[in-house]
Amino acid sequence: MNKTNSIGVFDSGYGGLTVFKSIIKELPEYNYIYLGDNARAPYGDHSFETVYEYTLECVEWLFAQGCPLVILACNTASAKALRTIQQKVLPIKYPNHRVLGVIRPTAEVIGNYTKSNTIGVMGTRGTVNSNSYPIEIEKFYPQLKVVQQSCPMLVPLIENNEHLTSGADHFIRKYLEELLGNAPDLDCILLACTHYPLLIPKLERLLPKEISLISQGEIVSASLAQYLRNHPEIVDKIGQQGQRLFYTSGDTTVFDTNASLFFEQTVQSKQVHLLR
Repeated sequence: MNKTNSIGVFDSGYGGLTVFKSIIKELPEYNYIYLGDNARAPYGDHSFETVYEYTLECVEWLFAQGCPLVILACNTASAKALRTIQQKVLPIKYPNHRVLGVIRPTAEVIGNYTKSNTIGVMGTRGTVNSNSYPIEIEKFYPQLKVVQQSCPMLVPLIENNEHLTSGADHFIRKYLEELLGNAPDLDCILLACTHYPLLIPKLERLLPKEISLISQGEIVSASLAQYLRNHPEIVDKIGQQGQRLFYTSGDTTVFDTNASLFFEQTVQSKQVHLLR
């Protein structure tokens, strides 16, 4: 594959594969490279500085593989690293490259999902502490009340394939009870972590039927499609042979096994050794 013609998709681990799956469904014709930084996952409890360093390294690695456009399919990386990369790194070092995240596309449409004007946001500790969602949502829907819930145990449970066990029910129920206790009038919950779509069956069983769940895959893929329509100069750089490559900084056997849960297809990855 020509090194100058892929869209890069990055996540700290597996969760971004739920977004990647939706992107491919929406835009199957393009070439893609997926990178999961599994050796250093999860990012949720790392400091802003650490997440920024890790994310920048992965973005630069994807640039080096010939990706003119990189999607941060990771809420924590989008919250803690995207703005700095866009404002301070790209203009100086990579003026012809672009990096997009998952928070702004979601914030732009979230108001369409609520009638009560109160929404819940479930995310990692890092995403919640960054306050990125309330800040971004207020720009588009200042009338909305946004109530956040940090869920630090969910990513480890999912990545260890324990999320469907009865033991996971305790934590899922605990986080929902805390969220609903703080926002009894909410009518939708944003799953602000790309791992969480795997929990939808359990969440739906525990939630009242009038509360809807919003996952980000379709939102991000629709936003990317619109972005490409608006930026033909980016499209001109991307190959359209429908090729997909997968890389992980962790063990490839473990990655391939777990990735199939998120991507719902067989995955064969190669290992990349990152420096930091």
